[in-house]
Amino acid sequence: MKFSTISAVLPAYNEEENIETAVGKLVEVLESLSFQDYEVIVVNDGSQDRTAEISERLAQENRHVRVIHHNPNKGYAEALKTGFYGAKHELVFYTDSDNQFDVKELKNFLPLIEENDLVCGFRIYRFDPLTRLFLSWGFNLLVRIIFRIRVRDIDCAFKLFRRTVFDKITIESKKFFVDAEVLAKARYHKLKMVEIGVRHFPRTAGASTVRASHIFSTLMELAHIWTNIYIRKR
Repeated sequence: MKFSTISAVLPAYNEEENIETAVGKLVEVLESLSFQDYEVIVVNDGSQDRTAEISERLAQENRHVRVIHHNPNKGYAEALKTGFYGAKHELVFYTDSDNQFDVKELKNFLPLIEENDLVCGFRIYRFDPLTRLFLSWGFNLLVRIIFRIRVRDIDCAFKLFRRTVFDKITIESKKFFVDAEVLAKARYHKLKMVEIGVRHFPRTAGASTVRASHIFSTLMELAHIWTNIYIRKR
């Protein structure tokens, strides 16, 4: 395998019911793959439940697990940014802490990262409320048109990057536009990307933080990022 080390980023906000399982599954998968070294980075984004306490215990029990705390909550994009730029290894993988993906499918991404800068998962079938499905469909269509991104599931939280991607891309988003921003800037910098299907499962614990009220702020971020990429060239 071309790459021998990997960092896995888990953003977490009020995921006390999910975080131990999420970390445990990731550790199990990374142990089974042929990496010389790995780390699981839990970014506790100002959780108000026991997420911080549980994460710290997991880090004490396993040297491959480390926790970065935000206090107060800074938002999804900032959590990912902290994890991405804090990653130490050659590859950077991220998924959410809600256990809606099977992290065993990471093994299918590894052959593809040999020839690409980033590998994007797309949900073969998505288990989310109808309202969220509709909003996501509209968002994906809009972003694909405006930024000419040939990715069908832009906000899928299952992606693998070469660490060097984040030497070229500066993340400016503060909330939920972060996936679209990374892909838009990757396209602008002519980085190679590919898609692969992943299974998606219903959330069994905790609650999503995505709300319809986030639409306006997301559109504002879209306009800001478009201006910075195509007008200010940054």
